[in-house]
Amino acid sequence: MRAKIGKWFDGFAVSASALCLVHCLGLPLLIAALPAIANRIDPGEGFHLAVLLFAIPTSAFALIEGWRKHRGLTPLFVGGVGLTLMALGLAFEQWVAVETGVTVAGSLLLAGAHVANWRRRASRAARPT
Repeated sequence: MRAKIGKWFDGFAVSASALCLVHCLGLPLLIAALPAIANRIDPGEGFHLAVLLFAIPTSAFALIEGWRKHRGLTPLFVGGVGLTLMALGLAFEQWVAVETGVTVAGSLLLAGAHVANWRRRASRAARPT
């Protein structure tokens, strides 16, 4: 049952990372294209904090459960670095380009970690024990 929940969290976390990436890359383009309503669309820095506070427990659960199943440290380490970069992005809010770059790099690393975790789980499940 825990493995099934862990798989679900990995899939959910990959989707959340993709959504974060779309937000981080798409919103600045949208704001640049529509300056008249830019202030109404931007959810502000509170959004980034809310996403991070959501990503930390869900990612930690999925990555740790994956590690328990397949014992691969790479997804766990890469996911931790991704979450750290996402958190670090909040410290650079006054420099939008740096904030976006650090946050996007963190999101990509985190998404990659979840994909690797997912694949390792699947390959471990396919092997006879």
